[in-house]
Order: sequence, then C-alpha cells, then structure tokens
Amino acid sequence: MSLSFPGESPEYRAARDSLLEREVALRRELEAIAEQRRDLPPGGLVPEDYVLQSDNGDVRLSDLFSPGNDTLVVYHYMFPRDPTDDRPGPASGESAQLTLQQGPCPSCTALLDQLDGAMEHFSPHADFAVVARAPIEHVLTFAAERGWRRLRLFSCAGTTFSRDYHGEETDGSPRPMLNVFHRGDDGIRHFWGSELLYEPAEPGQDPRHVGTIEPVWNLFDLTPHGRGPDWDEQLSYCHE
Repeated sequence: MSLSFPGESPEYRAARDSLLEREVALRRELEAIAEQRRDLPPGGLVPEDYVLQSDNGDVRLSDLFSPGNDTLVVYHYMFPRDPTDDRPGPASGESAQLTLQQGPCPSCTALLDQLDGAMEHFSPHADFAVVARAPIEHVLTFAAERGWRRLRLFSCAGTTFSRDYHGEETDGSPRPMLNVFHRGDDGIRHFWGSELLYEPAEPGQDPRHVGTIEPVWNLFDLTPHGRGPDWDEQLSYCHE
C-alpha cells in the first residue's frame, strides 16, 4: 500500500517509499531483538539483598518488587552528576544550594521527566525504581521541586549496588545504566542491562543505550533538522 499527501512530487513519493522500506525492516529488526532479549538464559543471581534508603527509611532490593510483580527495572540516576558535566544546575529551590558537582545530571533528569508520566501505565505490570548515590534527602527534595509524582526514588549510598551493576565507573564516576531484574523461585537474577552504554558510539552520536525509551530524542528524529549538533538536555530552558 502506498500513500500520498497533498502537493507532493513524484520525487518525494519515490524517496519516501524507499525510506518506508527501511522503516519496515527496522520494525522487523526491533521485534526480533526484543524476542532475542526475552529468550536470554537466566542471568546471574544478585549477590546480596542491597540495603537502600527511601522516604520511609531502609529498604532492601527485594522490597522493590511489588506483590504479584516478578520484574524490576532500575535506572541508575547520575545524582551526583558526572564530574565533567558543566551544564547549569538547579536555579531555584533548596537544590540550588548544592554545588554543581553534587547536583543532578540534566540528561538523566530529562529522561525521568518523561518516564514519570509513564509509570501509571507501566507499574501494574512491572516495577520501576530510580536509584542514585546522592543522599536520599537530596534526591527527594529535587524530585519534589521537579514535580515528579509517580517515580519511586532510592539512594544506594554506602553500598556497592551501582558499582556492581555498572552504574558507576571504577573511579567512582556515575553512569546512567538501566538494569532489569527478575525474581524467581531461586532468588533475584539480573536479566538485562543497557550495555550499549559501554560500546563505542558512532562518530557524532551518543551511546543511545536507552534510545528506544526516550520520547524527546525520538521526536527530534522525525523532524527536518533532526537532533541537531548543538542541543542538549538542560534542567531549564530560556525562551526569548
């Protein structure tokens, strides 16, 4: 089936149909990758029931699984941010009192802004948790200032959780890893991690390790100018 739109030229339609063939192939490949991911053999058992901090005190990793859910997705929030990140920090509120390097990563924050609204649809089927190395008080204060309502937030300060699951470099620098865990009869196992983060990116591209769940970047890809070479996520934007 070939569509057409008002006023388009034959050259446009030919080019668009050629692109559509590649889009169909990409859809097929994404489905095949998802199936291959689901068919992974059991991952490694989680070595300990890590103790995290929440708004209600200490909780264990196993406590993050809701009754009836056997899957937990964990995003390692770069809070504190990467030491080389010099983008502006929070401009107001208590979080503005943090030093730049104590504060949150703008890119991670942009992703979580987008995922906060998705949680109402996702959480009945699987659990999602945001884990940062910052003190839980810093995380909760910034979340309130940001207006997040549905994300579950935790601190892994004082544990090796982020380092064990590659949300932290050996030198202590944070990394925005996404990990998925599955709980079965024999315990909690690691199912999948966004290891693409650690693979060399193509020239001029970022790792795109969680690219399929980033609405803003995917929207840019649909526009004439694309992602653009000079734009990056910020905690706030000035519109003239």
